[in-house]
Amino acid sequence: MFVVTAAPLTRLSSLPLVEMTVLAFLAFIFNRLIQISLWLFVIGYIAPLKAAVAPSDIALIVNDNDPMSIEVGDYYQHKRKLPAENVIHISLPIVNSVSDKKFSRIRQAVFQQTPEHVQFYVLAWTAPFKVKCMSISSAMTFGFDEQYCAKGCKKTKASAYYHSDIRQPYAKLGIRPTMLLAGESVAQVKALIDRGIKADNSFPTGTGYLVSTTDRNRNVRTKDYKRIISALSDRIKLETVETNALQNRQDVLFYFTGLKSVKKLKSNTYLPGAIADHLTSAGGVLTGSAQMSALKWLDAGATASYGTVVEPCNFLQKFPNPGIVIDRYTRGESIIEAYWKSVAWPGQGVFVGEPLAAPFASKKPAEKSTIIKTIE
Repeated sequence: MFVVTAAPLTRLSSLPLVEMTVLAFLAFIFNRLIQISLWLFVIGYIAPLKAAVAPSDIALIVNDNDPMSIEVGDYYQHKRKLPAENVIHISLPIVNSVSDKKFSRIRQAVFQQTPEHVQFYVLAWTAPFKVKCMSISSAMTFGFDEQYCAKGCKKTKASAYYHSDIRQPYAKLGIRPTMLLAGESVAQVKALIDRGIKADNSFPTGTGYLVSTTDRNRNVRTKDYKRIISALSDRIKLETVETNALQNRQDVLFYFTGLKSVKKLKSNTYLPGAIADHLTSAGGVLTGSAQMSALKWLDAGATASYGTVVEPCNFLQKFPNPGIVIDRYTRGESIIEAYWKSVAWPGQGVFVGEPLAAPFASKKPAEKSTIIKTIE
């Protein structure tokens, strides 16, 4: 044990009584702080992951060809108080997919206008959501690169941001993780933004629902449910439910499932900041798909969701890892951080939601570290 050594008695005896008392008190306090720090270190406690993302860290990209993008962008800048220099205007066709050449030219122009300190991008539109074989959120993050694509059931390039403690991804990795402010209408996106703001520092007492379905091919994340509950149930209420449709729950903070389409979404109440997604092939095809779009989660009240834009097969690495999302989010990271860090191979997946939402930011007590490598 470290102990602060007092000054020699011969020197102390010549000091006034008040000064001796002050010195003794300061030495006592310093010793106690060291003892507490060592105790926390020994039992494995760590500081919470306070949200690193501020409005100044975000660059908002607005498509001037899309009236909805312009209105959503204005609303978001006003509500989140983004600096004017962080708003970048571009011109893109309103289509589901753009070519890699057209996108790369626009991305280069965006980078030239982006302030150096910006760490993340927000795209204020629903379409386009795909760049050839990549999602547009990943193409904006990494640049178009066919290593992030796959023809058939193959691996894709891994993200260095995955499950990292990096708070400044552009400064450290040269990437700006990206999320879409997307929705089926302006009113829906404005409601999404309002939920994200309401979530901040709210410390919700909701439940994380880890749902197991009858769809064997899309139910692959269930193998980790027991370990997730074992690791995190002392921090948040978690419940495993065997059903194809969670119904009439009033406290949904997390909802992870695996189905082509999920019913009864609107029978549940989603707390501000809720994250929900379904593992399927085309959840990221935001419009015009036979499968359920990730936008349906936002319409039901979630604050963020995720889906793939091309056939990914059921590689776990191409979808959010529930354990990592829950762990990082409940220790203070914002949605864009926690969600992005939960996908190991994100090239084919699009992230949608309000990126700055951080219900557990500025967390009061330190939490026991439960970032377990086996939950991967």
